[in-house]
Amino acid sequence: MFVFAASAVVGIEHCGQLIWVANGLGLSYLLLAPRWLWMRYAAAIFCGMLAGGLVAGPESWGYCAALSACNLIEVLLAAFALRKRSAQMPNFCDQRYLLRFAVYAIGGAPVIASLVLTAGFSLWDRSVTWAQIANWITTDGLGNAITTPACVALFQNRLRLPEGRKSWPLLLVLIPITIGAFAPWKVPLVFLLYPAVALILFRFGLGWAAMSTLFITAVGSWFTIHNMGPFAMVGAALSRNPTVLLQLYLASGMFLIFAASSVVDSLRNTERRLRETASLHELVAENSRDVIIFADFEGNRSYVSAAAERLGGWSREELLGHKSLELVHPDDRGRIRSVIERLRLGGSGELAEYRIRNVKGGYLWVEGNLRSVHDPSTGVSIGILNMLRDISHRKEAERKLQDAYATLEALAATDPLTHLANRRAFDQCLANEWRRCLRERLPLSVLLIDADWFKSYNDAYGHPRGDRCLKHIADSALEAVSRSSDLVARIGGEEFGVILPNTQSEGARQVGEKIRAALRGRRVSHSANPSGCVTISLGSATMVPTMGDHASTLIQRADEALYRAKHAGRDRVCDWADTAELMLVS
Repeated sequence: MFVFAASAVVGIEHCGQLIWVANGLGLSYLLLAPRWLWMRYAAAIFCGMLAGGLVAGPESWGYCAALSACNLIEVLLAAFALRKRSAQMPNFCDQRYLLRFAVYAIGGAPVIASLVLTAGFSLWDRSVTWAQIANWITTDGLGNAITTPACVALFQNRLRLPEGRKSWPLLLVLIPITIGAFAPWKVPLVFLLYPAVALILFRFGLGWAAMSTLFITAVGSWFTIHNMGPFAMVGAALSRNPTVLLQLYLASGMFLIFAASSVVDSLRNTERRLRETASLHELVAENSRDVIIFADFEGNRSYVSAAAERLGGWSREELLGHKSLELVHPDDRGRIRSVIERLRLGGSGELAEYRIRNVKGGYLWVEGNLRSVHDPSTGVSIGILNMLRDISHRKEAERKLQDAYATLEALAATDPLTHLANRRAFDQCLANEWRRCLRERLPLSVLLIDADWFKSYNDAYGHPRGDRCLKHIADSALEAVSRSSDLVARIGGEEFGVILPNTQSEGARQVGEKIRAALRGRRVSHSANPSGCVTISLGSATMVPTMGDHASTLIQRADEALYRAKHAGRDRVCDWADTAELMLVS
């Protein structure tokens, strides 16, 4: 019905020399319809053109059928060229699709159809002039250029009604402007048409702009055919065909509409993507556990995310009012200021752990992931993006872990009975002091202590009292050793060791005598001991470490001195130097 009406009206009004809209209308249906319906649409298009041609003109059935067949060939060629895949939909806002449409539908298909018509008429013994061929190509190409995009836009956009009463006057005012533009007077209102159409495009979309363009085409064609309007006047003045001028005007208008629509569609897509990106960024920022802060290098903040309200009790407005370093713990400000300076000088990013003040005046630990932000156009650093994370619980866990580790280290280096250092700690301390005294050329002394007749004590009094006896020996040694650098350790069952850095042999002997006297002063009963109380024997050795010597040599000498004390009657202190002299004399 639409194709019939278009063909009949154009034929009756003799607009065929201007534009042929039936082909463009049929092409719009094929571009939007499923491929499996194309044969039915093709039959409907052919029947509509044939019936419209018979109604509009006195031509014979055969002539009308030949013209309709050539028009159908043109429509099918353009449709197959523009829609190679069934799922491909027309998109006149795409510049590449517009170019293909111009090549196939406006230029290629009308040329091929006109050549087919010329060949058919030649076989039919009917002559066709070049003017008729040019008219066919022009009118069909212009009809496709105007009608197909306009109809596709109408069918796809469904002419949604404008919202609000203030929107209707813009559409209604196009009617008097259009009639006035082509009416027979000298006021050049024709220049107002496409600005009005552009406003309709921006305000209501492509569908209403296409409808407006069709309305302008119909009104302009009618006035021009009847030798009225600006194009008829200009054509008469310049001795040019006014229809050609109207065609150029309409073609340029359609190019304007769809070029502007392409730009508008691109801007709207960009705006939509920006809104989606901004919405996604806002969603991430507002729901992130981390506080996102942007500030310049002077510390002035311009953005704080919503998570700030969970960090220290500050509101977003309060944090925006503070500069970057105001809430940082005084002990951490210098370090953070150095980080900011490195970022300002070209650094990309750093991680920093520091303390910030909460709203109650206390401090909490945070981890800041600080990144330098650059101006995309100049590449110059413009500020710092700081992603803050509350790590107070982690820091507390680290502190507890460190305390536990220190406790474990202490347990690993402590004798559980006497709470003195154990053999492991004794050996480590001796190695460290040996290296230090070697470096500083200082004397290092060691005392080895052994309880006299301790096995007899255990047999007589039992192991619990034996343990208490060892504690008495340990306490006696601690009473006599006063320097913090000295170490008292339990290195065996009833054996103890004392490390005395920077101590000569005489000083070591004096410490040994103090330990022996302190234990005798406790009067711990021991019936198997001739003195009636618990006593100890001590071996002392002193060395100034030199290259090639080992700490084990010092232990061996102290052990030799202890052996000498045992064989000399116990309850005494023997120095290795004295022992060595006795052995030399012997």
